[in-house]
Amino acid sequence: MGKPHTLDADEMLAQESGARSPAGMMAILIAGIALCWSLFQLWIASPLPFILKWGVLNDTETRSIHLSFALLLSFLAYPAFKRSPRNHVPLADIVLALVAVACASYLFVFYQQLALRPGTLTTADLVVALMGLPLLLEATRRTLGPPLAIIALLFMLYSLAGPYMPDLLAHRGVSLNALANHQWITTEGVFGIALGVSTSFVFLFVLFGALLERAGAGNYFIQLAFSMLGHMRGGPAKAAVVSSALTGMISGSSIANVVTTGTFTIPMMKRVGFSAEKAGAVEVTSSVNGQIMPPVMGAAAFLMVEYVGMPYVEIIKHAFLPATISYIALLYIVHLEALKLGMQPIGTVAHKPWLRRLTGFAFGAALLSGISLAVFYGLGWLKPLLGEHALTVIILLLVAVYLGLLKVAANRPPLEMEDPDAPIEKLPETRRVLLSGLHFILPVVVLVWCLMVERLSPGLSAYWGSLMLVGILITQRPLLAWMRGETGEMGAATREGFTDLREGLIIGARNMIGIGIATATAGIIVGAVSQTGVGLVLADLVELLSMGNLLLMLTLTAIFSLILGMGLPTTANYIVVSSLLAPVIVTLGQQNGLIVPLVAVHLFVFYFGIMADVTPPVGLASFAAAAVSKGDPIRTGVQAFFYSLRTAALPFLFIFNTDLLLMNVTWFHGIVVFIIATLAMLIFAAATQGWFVVRSRWYESVLLLLVAFTLFRPGFWLDQIHDPYQEIPPGSFVQAMGEAEPKSQLRLRVEGEDQFGNMKSLVMMLPVPDGATGEERMQALGLELMEEDGKLIVDHVDFASPAADLGLEFDQVIISAKRPEERIRKEIMWLPGFALLALVVWLQRRRRNDLPAQQASA
Repeated sequence: MGKPHTLDADEMLAQESGARSPAGMMAILIAGIALCWSLFQLWIASPLPFILKWGVLNDTETRSIHLSFALLLSFLAYPAFKRSPRNHVPLADIVLALVAVACASYLFVFYQQLALRPGTLTTADLVVALMGLPLLLEATRRTLGPPLAIIALLFMLYSLAGPYMPDLLAHRGVSLNALANHQWITTEGVFGIALGVSTSFVFLFVLFGALLERAGAGNYFIQLAFSMLGHMRGGPAKAAVVSSALTGMISGSSIANVVTTGTFTIPMMKRVGFSAEKAGAVEVTSSVNGQIMPPVMGAAAFLMVEYVGMPYVEIIKHAFLPATISYIALLYIVHLEALKLGMQPIGTVAHKPWLRRLTGFAFGAALLSGISLAVFYGLGWLKPLLGEHALTVIILLLVAVYLGLLKVAANRPPLEMEDPDAPIEKLPETRRVLLSGLHFILPVVVLVWCLMVERLSPGLSAYWGSLMLVGILITQRPLLAWMRGETGEMGAATREGFTDLREGLIIGARNMIGIGIATATAGIIVGAVSQTGVGLVLADLVELLSMGNLLLMLTLTAIFSLILGMGLPTTANYIVVSSLLAPVIVTLGQQNGLIVPLVAVHLFVFYFGIMADVTPPVGLASFAAAAVSKGDPIRTGVQAFFYSLRTAALPFLFIFNTDLLLMNVTWFHGIVVFIIATLAMLIFAAATQGWFVVRSRWYESVLLLLVAFTLFRPGFWLDQIHDPYQEIPPGSFVQAMGEAEPKSQLRLRVEGEDQFGNMKSLVMMLPVPDGATGEERMQALGLELMEEDGKLIVDHVDFASPAADLGLEFDQVIISAKRPEERIRKEIMWLPGFALLALVVWLQRRRRNDLPAQQASA
């Protein structure tokens, strides 16, 4: 049986940003359009339109222009078929591009007229919508393949054919006029939230990554990781994990990350003993996980801001712990693979005592923390002192730091691109590599500062970070030449700087074509869900299939995400699955007595959307890695999926234990959770890899899985022994409310009719407000209850009160009410878990110690 066909890695990367490369004027035109798109996005993100009072556009107008650019480039840069010409653009594609732009820009050109007649379509409106929708689907087919276009088309057909559908899926139907209006003319469909996020946030972050890569940060991160970790067992693989985490944070594409870092790391991994498939799998797993790593996550994270209604800073906080644990576990998996293969460290650096290494790491961490605190509190002191001049002074300080770091870099030779095929005789020196590119970290610092400290919007934060990068791209080459005394080269260096800036802006725009088209097309699906009510039908269907079991429901959602993700990009997959299933999971959790935070469900969907890039038989990132490693793409995908089991386990764990998302935890508790959860994930990784101290026997792997589960969910075992809540008799509810600790929560199971007259029961947590008596606290909640025939009935709920926000309504029956009961802390269950771990360690160490004696006797 022959090896499956694999595309060349460069060909796969080119396919992402447009497979067509025409020559002559058309090439200049495409590049010019891409450049204009980037400049337009920088303009609308900047404060300049408001300062100059010119070019101020509303959300609908910017979305219209954004989609116009995406459609124009999709028809010009992507051929219609495999046999279509690559070296020139056919006239038919030019015509389609112009018609598509006319349809997309219709909302911008006629915005005032459309605003004056909402819901009333003219013939021109209808024609534009009926031409725009098929052209958008065609652009989707070209840029992303048929699956997303087919799914969107099926949702439109479902909207029209509602009365003719089977009973379970039937609805009253949508007229052609209503469909055209909803999907194209309003902001409920194509021009909805998803496209708005692509316009406001995503483009700027993709542009930020492209500019940072063009500045040379990608090579810097790779070599820095290799210099720090290359001397360890399986060092190149560990360097691949870290460098992919660093580049993945600024890259919106798994394939781009694989090809960028993998070209360097995969050959090095192969040379130290990894098979082609394992080398590719390590690169795939670490590259794909880059999208879940804060502070810059994939496009779906910005959509989460809108869908969950939570600031991006909060999304980052909740996503940080699982992502960090996932990467630490991957480093450990690589270490276990190196132990299995008997690899030895590279070079003499490996013999440095472990205590010295630990001391050096601790000193570096302390120094970095000290500098961070000094900057934070220093600027915090300067800002009120300097008043309106604070921004000017901070900019001058930033420029001074940049010049100082450039001077440090100028004293070192330029960081050349390493040859991955050359023999590994000497590792790069960490200090030399580190000091040669510290200025690349400044834009990331600016971005994180604006996001986390100044609490600016993601779009404005990315704008200031990109502006810093524009300055670096233009000035770093001539300044370095001047500082090195190469004054004769300054003219050429300046021209190269402007060339880098131009190419970075073009690459950023071309990388956005697929994302812009995907978010617009996913808007069709979201629009169909809101117009037909299919979400409620799907909720009943999923509840029927899962038989009311939340764990089965989560499993079905994960499988659905993986299957959809085989044909959809991560962003579109997230939009579809979260729109359809996220509310269902929350509701089903309430019915099963588990309060599932909405952000946890969205992160669950996000994780499995990313996992689809790894999962065979499609897993495009695996095919990209196989193209570099020359290995079998299917076997690479299977191995990558096996390595990614830790990423697949985490979403299930943080649904049932929200401590992992740092929800309602103190700083101290958060640190403890991080340490224990990391240890649990390392134990889980050891169990799935079949190796801990030595090769594990089957029952030892089972015990390790049990230990990992106990550390992750200690409350599960304690709940079996001691119920955390005590039943409140109906007549004592107000008294119990008065006796409960403020800020604690009472657990209610409530039964009542939904909007369709069906009886539904759900569980909710009722917060205990401040108040001297139970009556005062009930008044603060806006809730009145009455007892009738031994039942507790909701008699009145104040409008917009805390009780109303929870979903309590008149005439609902409180089936049961429970208050928290004093009991030992759930963390006590960690003790038997550690005891079981000690048993496995003892068994394996005894076997390892017996091995030399057995070999000697043999």
